[in-house]
Amino acid sequence: MHAYCAPALQRQAYLLTGRHDHARDAVARAFRLAWQRWPEVARDPDPPSWVRAAAYDCALSPWRSALRVGRRPDVPPDPADRALQAVLLRLPPCYRRTLVLHDGVGLNLPDTAAETEAGTAATANRLLHAREAVAALLPDLADPAELHRRLVSLGSAERGPVPAAKDLRAAGEHGVRLWTRSALALTAAVTGATALTWHTAPTHYEAPVSPGHAVEGLPVPGTLGPVSRDALRPSTKLRKGPFAGPERLLPLAR
Repeated sequence: MHAYCAPALQRQAYLLTGRHDHARDAVARAFRLAWQRWPEVARDPDPPSWVRAAAYDCALSPWRSALRVGRRPDVPPDPADRALQAVLLRLPPCYRRTLVLHDGVGLNLPDTAAETEAGTAATANRLLHAREAVAALLPDLADPAELHRRLVSLGSAERGPVPAAKDLRAAGEHGVRLWTRSALALTAAVTGATALTWHTAPTHYEAPVSPGHAVEGLPVPGTLGPVSRDALRPSTKLRKGPFAGPERLLPLAR
């Protein structure tokens, strides 16, 4: 499948990105992903379409579009191809994808809608607007047959080397091992954190201690100092007087 699909996918990715390095990287990522998810790909009714959809997703991903900001595309030598490339790169990604699939690859409208995960009416609307945008700047491409021929010509400007299948398979296996180790490490970390929490968590509820507040407005308690001799004289005189004791509180009978 790699030998059959990779060269054509690389040319299609060049139509979508306008850069040779991005086209090769998108196709390589798609095949690595296919190897990592091979049971799913093998059960798919059309494995080449699965890989093509993955390559298109990678080529048109937002982060890759951000990388293209401020960078000039790899222009083809033919001036007519350069003009078509400039128009293609101005199209919204969904329009560009629909146009390449329908008028470049040659899929019919239902298959194009299925691969772009859109309804048939929405896909037809995107295709119509994309053709109108191209014909507005390049009137000679208003004919779909001529547009198909020119898209094939522009895609043929991508003649870079295709990554070997064994290298992509090795990279895919390495990615699977890396994800497996990461998952095991994450599971071990979560298990350890759960065990630590289980052993250190309190077994009963403890009400929090209210914070203290300074109490104001209370009188300052007085302190008794040493008693002077003058202060002791009245009490001494009372004890030594003739009516000392509790009886002094009794009324006198006169």
